[in-house]
Formats: sequence, C-alpha cells, structure tokens
Amino acid sequence: MLKGKHIILSVTGSIAAYKAAVLLRLLIKNGAEVQVLMTALGKQFISPLTLATLSKKPILVEFFNPENGQWNSHVDLGKWANLMLVAPATANTIAKMANGIADNLVLTTYLSATCPVFIAPAMDLDMYKHSATQKNIEILKSFGNFFIEPAEGELASGLIGKGRMAEPEEILQVLTQFFQTSTELKGKTFLVTAGPTIEKIDAVRFISNHSSGKMGYSVAEELANRGARVILVSGQTNLSLKNSNIDRINVLSAAEMLEKCATIFPNVDGAIMSAAVADYTIENPSEKKIKHSQQHLTLTLVPTADIACELGKMKTEKQLLVGFALETDNEIENAFSKLKKKNFDAIILNSLNDKGAGFQFDTNKISIIDKNHSLEHFELKPKTEVAKDIVNKIVKML
Repeated sequence: MLKGKHIILSVTGSIAAYKAAVLLRLLIKNGAEVQVLMTALGKQFISPLTLATLSKKPILVEFFNPENGQWNSHVDLGKWANLMLVAPATANTIAKMANGIADNLVLTTYLSATCPVFIAPAMDLDMYKHSATQKNIEILKSFGNFFIEPAEGELASGLIGKGRMAEPEEILQVLTQFFQTSTELKGKTFLVTAGPTIEKIDAVRFISNHSSGKMGYSVAEELANRGARVILVSGQTNLSLKNSNIDRINVLSAAEMLEKCATIFPNVDGAIMSAAVADYTIENPSEKKIKHSQQHLTLTLVPTADIACELGKMKTEKQLLVGFALETDNEIENAFSKLKKKNFDAIILNSLNDKGAGFQFDTNKISIIDKNHSLEHFELKPKTEVAKDIVNKIVKML
C-alpha cells in the first residue's frame, strides 16, 4: 500500500514512544522507506538502536554528527519526504510547531517540509484538554496539518480519559487511506448533512433523536477521499474529521440547517441528505427554564420545513440530490414515495427492523433506489464501507 513512499517518522518525548517500534515495522512492511527523527527526550523513552535496527537507517537527532561533522540537512529531508508523521507528538512539540519554534531537528524539518504532515498526539488528559493545547491544535489544522485523534483509556498517570496515542494499526490505516485518495471526484463540490437536529423547549431542554452522525460523516470522508471538496452541515455530534478537504459547519435546529443548506446548495454539484432532521419543533419555546410542577405540561408542536424537499425544488439538471429513508414498515414503498416527492436522484433506504442498522451503530444495512427505479441491496457492513457503496453509486450517476 505504501510502496515507494518516503516517510519521515518523528518520535518525541512521550511514554507512547514505545509504539513507534511497532508503527515503524508496519510502515516498512507495507512498502514505505522510513527515516526516523528523534528529539533528545524521545531517546529517553525508546532506544535509537531499536529504531535503527528496524529501519536499517541511522536515527537522526542532532543537526550534525558530532564525530565527523556531517550535516543532517532538514531542507533535504523536507524535500525527500512524501509524508511526515509526528508520533507520538507531545504537548511541547505541538506548541512549538504551532508557533514556529525551531530548536531541534524534528522542528526544523517540519518547517522545511512541503509534504503533508500528520500528527498523532500523546499526553495526559488535562494537558490535551487544556485551552492552550487545543488552540495550538486548531492553529496547526489551519496550516493544513492532519491530526490523528488520540484515544480514550487508561493513561500513564493512572487517570482515565482522552490522550492515548492512536494504535499503530489505526495510524497505518489513516496513512494508507490518504495515499489511496482517488481523484475521480476532483473539481466536484458536495453538500452533506449529518447528525441530529435539536429543537428548543426552554432555556435548558430540547427534543431531538438518537442519530450519532456516523453515516453522514463516513459519506463526507469518502467523498473527500476521492478528491471532492465537501461542505458538511452537521448537527450536534461527538465526531471528528480526518480529511482536511471537508469544511464543517455546525448547526443546532432544523431551521438553522435549512438556512445553511439553502445558501450552499446552488453552488455545489450535489448534496447527500443524511441528517436526522426533526419533523416537528416547539411552537412557542420558552426563553427561561420551565419550572417543575405537578401540573401536566402541554407542548404544541408544529412541522419543521422539509429541507430535502426544499432543495429538491431548487435542484437543476446539472445537480445530484441523494436522500435517506429510515423506515420501520412498508420500507420499499415509502422510500419510492420519498424519492418522487422530494425530487431525489437516489435514496438510501435502511430499516430499523434490520439488526445492527440505524442509529448509534457502527454498522448499517442499506438498499439504494435511483430515479430509474433500479433497486440494489447490500449486506450489513461497517458504515465506512457503506459510505463507499453510496459514493460508488454517486460516481456512476455523475
């Protein structure tokens, strides 16, 4: 998967540095040529000899070899690499990268690199959550760097939370996926909606649904992986994005989602409407918290605007509109009805009667119906794989 790729693996001073040996071996096993750089503190956590043996290359730490004066050119390294990976990346290194500090070989190489840079943070949970660290991460993202999210679990401190460096296998998957990025949708722009909407009852309460947003986010990632620019209009979720070619716009209510989508849609090549939009909203939400009492409370619900239907009215012959239908009965019949009513080019049907499909699951089981009444069924599979089936259909329709 990585055959012929030149990768710089930069190891900094974290206990997670022990994972670098496994990661290095996986990169080489998959065909990459890897040059390891280390910070001085990185050497305290894993032996350079171990990494040199695995990479079959000298490990570079200093700007020059003190024994013979040979210069380790950060400029040449930056030109050589197809990708630079900082794993583990400590809070200290992230802060220096964000602020252009160049006091070691890892940092000077980073500032010289013209290749994509991936960063896998590793630190204690309070350090990761700290406003300074989060600000530095946002700065680096704004520079176009890619972050591989740390996992939650037991940390070296004994605390439990987010901060564990992603496992080597996960990092490998991210990198191979990046290099597999297709260009078949290059030059195309898509709008994707995802997640639930929230309809306000009062200052603290709301009605919503169980959508996690996983399906929509997977579709957005797959479109971007194939070269498209994606504008993701997302309800409230806990999900993050890996592809920098996705612009995320956060909304809460159905009305906010409609406003954003109506503005964006005329300027895109297509839209995939996977959000779970509330069908009803509160007629008169309270600006203050409604106090508890023993009396019955009656809420008057009024229909929300049908976002997909509104975009269907706006759609031109050059645009593609794909919808979703989550059904519990008469699935095919109801999906066909939605397809026609909302002027969809295709509709993705899934049923809550199928085990492992629907809200919250990492898997889904779908059928795709297009405007020519072609019907295709798919087996239960991870949502990331379902997204590939959906995007394959979009590519064919284009």
